[in-house]
Amino acid sequence: MKITRISALALSLAATPVLASDLDLSLTNDSVKGQVNFFGSQDELQLGAGYTYHEGSRHIINADFHAQGRTALGNLPTTAGIGMRGIGWEDDDVDGGAIGLGGFATINIPDVPGLSFGGSLHYAPSILSFGDSDDMTSLELRGSYRVIRNAEVFAGYRYLNTELDFAGSPDVNLDEGVMAGIKIFF
Repeated sequence: MKITRISALALSLAATPVLASDLDLSLTNDSVKGQVNFFGSQDELQLGAGYTYHEGSRHIINADFHAQGRTALGNLPTTAGIGMRGIGWEDDDVDGGAIGLGGFATINIPDVPGLSFGGSLHYAPSILSFGDSDDMTSLELRGSYRVIRNAEVFAGYRYLNTELDFAGSPDVNLDEGVMAGIKIFF
């Protein structure tokens, strides 16, 4: 089964440039995540899909759908999006998911070409949660530097939390930590 998963992941990554606008790979101390976005920042819509493997056999998938556009915060050029992120997760005896509403923004710093800061926040209350999840919060913050025209490196923080649907159960951090990674543009 493990070889099949690895083969499917390798095949998916090999086919990514044909369909995608960018590929984002990131690591925390306990997880690895791959994210594919299908449209560029100039398009009016953004579709994306991702997979996270968290140490201890936790699997997390996400699908994103956002309306996006260019704007400015102060005098800083910004790409912003508003929409939803669907998240599903599985961990041994429990699993769940949610459809979180929220958005993202990426701010470019004109005085330092290639430097940008971005973040995303999505929240799903219990009405938009299913399985063993009662609510869900997804937050990501990052600073990026475009090293060459079609690749950038980044560092930041990722937080994915859910409250379990069992009485008296605590919140569970599905994925949390300082991250680093690369983003390749096609």
